[in-house]
Amino acid sequence: MTHRLRIGVLAGEASGDILGSRVLGALRERYDEVVVEGIGGPLMQAQGLHSLYPMERLSVMGFVEPLKRLPELLRIRRALFRHFRDAPPDLFLGIDSPDFNLALERKLRRSGVKTAHLVSPSVWAWRRGRIGGIRRAVDLMLCLFPFETAIYREHGIPVRFVGHPLADEIALSVDRRAARAALGLPLEDKILALLPGSRGGEVRLLAPLFLQAAQILWRADRQLSFALPAASAARESELANVLRKDYPQLPVRLLAGRSREVMAAADAVLLASGTATLEATLLKRPMVVAYRMARASWWLVSRLVKTPYAALPNILAGRALVPELIQDAATAQALAARVQPLLDGSGAARAQIEGFDMLHRALQQDYARTAATALAQLAAPADGGAGGRSVQH
Repeated sequence: MTHRLRIGVLAGEASGDILGSRVLGALRERYDEVVVEGIGGPLMQAQGLHSLYPMERLSVMGFVEPLKRLPELLRIRRALFRHFRDAPPDLFLGIDSPDFNLALERKLRRSGVKTAHLVSPSVWAWRRGRIGGIRRAVDLMLCLFPFETAIYREHGIPVRFVGHPLADEIALSVDRRAARAALGLPLEDKILALLPGSRGGEVRLLAPLFLQAAQILWRADRQLSFALPAASAARESELANVLRKDYPQLPVRLLAGRSREVMAAADAVLLASGTATLEATLLKRPMVVAYRMARASWWLVSRLVKTPYAALPNILAGRALVPELIQDAATAQALAARVQPLLDGSGAARAQIEGFDMLHRALQQDYARTAATALAQLAAPADGGAGGRSVQH
């Protein structure tokens, strides 16, 4: 007798492909055979996924593009439903992409397929009314952050905190000098990393602000230098033009990509609110977080979002662990004033690092194996067997 798992999986973008591939790898450690169908990218395909459609067909961003592609997206979702309804897997796992996945999960669950969803939608921050739809869609919610579980328990939805893969991937202590040597940065200088975001709109709003703050700091300390990673060739060209035109004397090293290595090499980080703040947290680099958006967008977001903090380390800690300067509060002078004590290794910097260490340890849950265990338990037959299907030979 061998244990076999047949699982449906859907990831709509590269980040989901990464998350899913690790879980599939851990499931393969548990089962003699894992049969995987659905949609995913090259990493999940390397773990045996038969992708029924190219993942790129689901990777749409913004407001207008999804509307243009809506007929195709609905057609794909209907076809996936029919496929899994007619040949039910032991389990269906939707990874992120909640607008697409939750509707599919709801229909599959109604048809008798067990469903799980990996990566909680931000119901704790906005659109809390979605929780009722999630309850109808999933048998199990898998959360990457511990604070996300409360709202699901409150509404009687089975939930499991599985940890974050980056917390397993990044060591508890990262060698700053080794990171500098790898990037060719000065070993003895004080270095501030500047990360104004990856999207064009973010960079256009935040890069000039960050560079103004950098100039204020450099005029006060000529031993200070700066490292600025560019997320793409387009961002690199834009940033190079700004530096050449407005900051020809400022000692800024512009690098193509490698944002994690740049943060690891820095004494402190000034960055846009977003996922990079989690990496900075796990790297234990003191930080100041800032964000600006168009006024109309800010008016809307400030009324929709119901959370006291914007920066992920503050949300995780449940307190103001790092300074966050949002919208009108984000001025060059204010940013420079908050960054300065962090560069000097002050008590504020040490307090941040201690808080980051606690968060890192809390997020280290052996993500892939923990998620695989939860899925195996969900897939287990009602008689309490090992999960999946037992096949007689």
